[in-house]
Amino acid sequence: MKFCAHCAAPVVHRVPPGDSLPRYVCDACGEIHYQNPRLVVGCVPEQDGRVLLCRRAIEPRYGYWTLPAGFMENAESVGQGALRETLEEAGARVELGAAFSMISVPRVNQVHVFFLARILDLDAKPGAETLEIHFYDEGEIPWKDIAFRTVAMTLRYWFADRAAGRQEFHVAEIAA
Repeated sequence: MKFCAHCAAPVVHRVPPGDSLPRYVCDACGEIHYQNPRLVVGCVPEQDGRVLLCRRAIEPRYGYWTLPAGFMENAESVGQGALRETLEEAGARVELGAAFSMISVPRVNQVHVFFLARILDLDAKPGAETLEIHFYDEGEIPWKDIAFRTVAMTLRYWFADRAAGRQEFHVAEIAA
């Protein structure tokens, strides 16, 4: 950041009084510009024990498989973001269940939150960011072609919970 979003004056990167971390500070108007982690939201859409995955049509990880998910937008709830991303990427209408996993990825300043979800209709179709969609049983998951570690972790949690006959909320962190 070079200029203040409030008054357009140049900003400096320093620890403001009463704070403990460096921030972009505007000495002209006093505005402190906080930069916080971004929230990625999505779901684990399930139909008859099979999980819906999307093959990415965009970078990063073009051609790799993922759960439908993406960055949460302003003015929407976490659940609304998960529903929107699932509809945009997989053309799937789902009923959200409980929050299922929350995985912090500090090295890229992100937190990924996935919900359980039940497919409401079978009219799912790839969106603009998706090459294809497919429902997978556990033994069919293309593990070596999963786009992100958060997705692989969430899928492993989902299959383990299903095998154990339970449903838990999973919290994890991916360090470096």
